[in-house]
Amino acid sequence: MTRLEEVQAKLAMVREFMSDAGLDAVALNTRANFAWLTGGGMNHVGLDGATGVGCIVVTRDTQSILTNNIESGRIEDEETGELPFEIHYTQWDEEDPAEMLGTVAGGTIGADAGYAGVATSVADGIARLRWSLMPPEIERYRALGEISAATIAATCYEIEPGMTEHQIAGLLMGKAMGAGCQPVVALIAADERALKYRHPISTDAELDSHVMVVLGCTKWGLGVYSTRMVSFGEPSAEMRDKHAACCTVDACLNLETVPGVAVAEVFSRGVATYAAGGYPEEWRLHHQGGATGYAAREYKGTAECAETVIENQAFAWNPSITGTKSEDTIIATSNGPEYLTTAEGWPTLAVEYEGVTVQRMDILVR
Repeated sequence: MTRLEEVQAKLAMVREFMSDAGLDAVALNTRANFAWLTGGGMNHVGLDGATGVGCIVVTRDTQSILTNNIESGRIEDEETGELPFEIHYTQWDEEDPAEMLGTVAGGTIGADAGYAGVATSVADGIARLRWSLMPPEIERYRALGEISAATIAATCYEIEPGMTEHQIAGLLMGKAMGAGCQPVVALIAADERALKYRHPISTDAELDSHVMVVLGCTKWGLGVYSTRMVSFGEPSAEMRDKHAACCTVDACLNLETVPGVAVAEVFSRGVATYAAGGYPEEWRLHHQGGATGYAAREYKGTAECAETVIENQAFAWNPSITGTKSEDTIIATSNGPEYLTTAEGWPTLAVEYEGVTVQRMDILVR
């Protein structure tokens, strides 16, 4: 499937959605939907916003991108290429989204982020179209996973005691950017901070004996997430036990993430595995992750989650037990989870879940 064929198939999906919803057009302005519908294009400038500088408008028989004169050339040259989108732009200081939208669409319009004041939200409906990945998306995801796995591994092999968490985060993010990815999460917890915080934003604290390194990075709009543990010297028996228990929960969540299975059921089995390992309350201290893809979390796995796992859907489960965490990104298939972010050469830990043995990422001892 070529990129053009991918985009044409997605445009057909959007138009079917519009027909079912009684809409004449949709305006898609979020970074996630722009990347999805263009087969990996980017519509953003800043890294801190959910929306971008180009809005895709799909009607029953046309597809346009609305932007300004600053962005139009780059979007056409570098993001959409030969794809069948007609670009409309105005002078940057005369930009009027409502007026621009009116030139390409009319009737009943829905939007994913309120573009031009459109009140009818299609955010949830369009998001569902993204969840089952097409073959070209899976190929891009595999490439991103390899880059991310190599990035976090290289960082963990280079860090040294005495470095600050900020310095470690800088090294990690620099490697990701240097490999052509955009880091969106870089959490570093050295020593005692790993025992205190589940979301350890980096600080000036200096690494002494052990560290948790968390990386989330994106490319082509897709996101991968992983966590690694590093110890300078042999970890304590308690930390070894905690990490093994955490990896067992991770194995449970990944192996249970099978197309057709209710996400709430996957979650409940994970909670039961925490208890079986001797840590019945740890799941309450941090969310367990969930579906990913074009959004960091398309939704979180909970006991109340009403979703069902879909074939070729991406997940990033992240169970944690105080001081340690196990996390990689997978694609759920009928043949079992396909791990995207594991790296060759990293030490592994064989853990068993209901008769199945899987290799999970162990603590790296340096």
